[in-house]
Amino acid sequence: MRLLHLVCAAILCALALARPIPAAADPEDIEAATRGVVRVVIIGQDGTELYPISHGTGFSVGGERIVTNAHVIAQAMDDDRLAIGIVPADRDVAVYARVIAYSERNDLAIIEATEPLGLPALTIAGNPATTGAVTAIGYPLNVDRAQGLSFSDMFRAQPPVTAAGSLAGRRPSRDFDTLLHTAPIAAGNSGGPLVDDCGRVLGVNSFGAQSDGSDAEFFFAVSTRELLPFLRANNVAPRLNSGPCRSLAELDAEEAAREAEARAAAQNVAEAEAAAQAQATEEARRLATFEVLEERDTKLALAFLLLLIGAGTGGVAAYGHIGQNPRLRAAAGGVALLCVAGAAIAWITRPHFNSIDTRTEERLREAIPEREDSGTIDLAAGAAGEYQCVLDADRSRVTGDPEEQMALTWTETGCVNGRTQYGLDAGEWTRVFVPNSEAAVSINSFDPAAGEFVMERYLLAREPMDAARAARGDYSAPSCEAGEDGANRLGAQQAGVTSALPDRPNERLVYRCTKGETE
Repeated sequence: MRLLHLVCAAILCALALARPIPAAADPEDIEAATRGVVRVVIIGQDGTELYPISHGTGFSVGGERIVTNAHVIAQAMDDDRLAIGIVPADRDVAVYARVIAYSERNDLAIIEATEPLGLPALTIAGNPATTGAVTAIGYPLNVDRAQGLSFSDMFRAQPPVTAAGSLAGRRPSRDFDTLLHTAPIAAGNSGGPLVDDCGRVLGVNSFGAQSDGSDAEFFFAVSTRELLPFLRANNVAPRLNSGPCRSLAELDAEEAAREAEARAAAQNVAEAEAAAQAQATEEARRLATFEVLEERDTKLALAFLLLLIGAGTGGVAAYGHIGQNPRLRAAAGGVALLCVAGAAIAWITRPHFNSIDTRTEERLREAIPEREDSGTIDLAAGAAGEYQCVLDADRSRVTGDPEEQMALTWTETGCVNGRTQYGLDAGEWTRVFVPNSEAAVSINSFDPAAGEFVMERYLLAREPMDAARAARGDYSAPSCEAGEDGANRLGAQQAGVTSALPDRPNERLVYRCTKGETE
């Protein structure tokens, strides 16, 4: 009986392993999302001393604007003596904020930092799922207490806490639309984002359900049905993404399969061409062989005939004294000599068997003209011009709100749109962008031969971003007039930035580009 159980367990295990396992989304996306999350602190003042009264969480939606819950800042709205502070996750600075919008009905508010923070704006899911894994990001007070943090520590940068759970469906509250989920939140999490595995906002955490001991715990987040109209009504253009959440590992596997299929197709074409070439060579050799054999037979027959004629006329010349006709003897002798000479020439000039190879090659050259070889390959030769580029969603990993189409003007020296010089390194045209206003590094590359433009975006924490900016400060990008030398130099210089980046980007946009006049 025990053996039977073991066998059944093994079969079930094998069946489980045989089922396809969906690729998990990249955990770096959650980490990237945390860098746009802030602690929102309500600040009191006693003389010159500032002290925190309460706190919640917020997240960037663009510029210096932060979304949070209305109840997080309600005290400051009711008491002019209180102020609102923002403490970013990885900045050594805390700044004041002012209220831009406040909606008690759906528990949403927008505040704005009074000083630039350069926070990355979180992307909002345009078509949010109602089931699946979610992560709550925020600053739960019970974690602060467990770590022994005092109220004054709220003014110091701390990484937010992430808590995993799952969606339990959309369940409107009495006054507004909410999502029900199981990602644990506590006091202090209010106003923080509830995100999917790609770091896209599904809702704004607001409150939890009361639990009596053994009861299951559920929590509520204000849904994007409430958030998006609220943002737009207050002149905030959110970053939206409605695509599926897929990992780069999944895309890389699909790309590898696509490349393998292309290689197999190319191999089939090469084999077909090789077979056609072999058949053409065989036919050319057959014809050349027949031609050589025919010419040999013809010249051998001619030589034999001339020898016969020469022998006959020679006999006439030798015995011409019988007729005592010297002119006849002379003519016969001359003809005999010419015939012997002609026979010798026919014999000597008959084609040899090794000429079959030469004639075979000549026939093949006549059928397939020989290609000219310049000796070098110019990667950009003939590629200059106007391109229309369209986003290939099937090959892209989109976490933001990219352009679906774009125009691109390319020169043979690697200048884009008449103002941006690309670097050339190992046959690839690339340009690395390291902005001072955003914690992200972008690498754009263009392959004019394949008609492919790729944008890869890395969302970095403070230290790697500072390192990237330092590496970028070590060189100056040349103008478009720098030519080939400038492109090669830039290609080598950019390696200082790219070598310090993570193995994979957070976002990859692949555009298919068609050459032609732009409209």
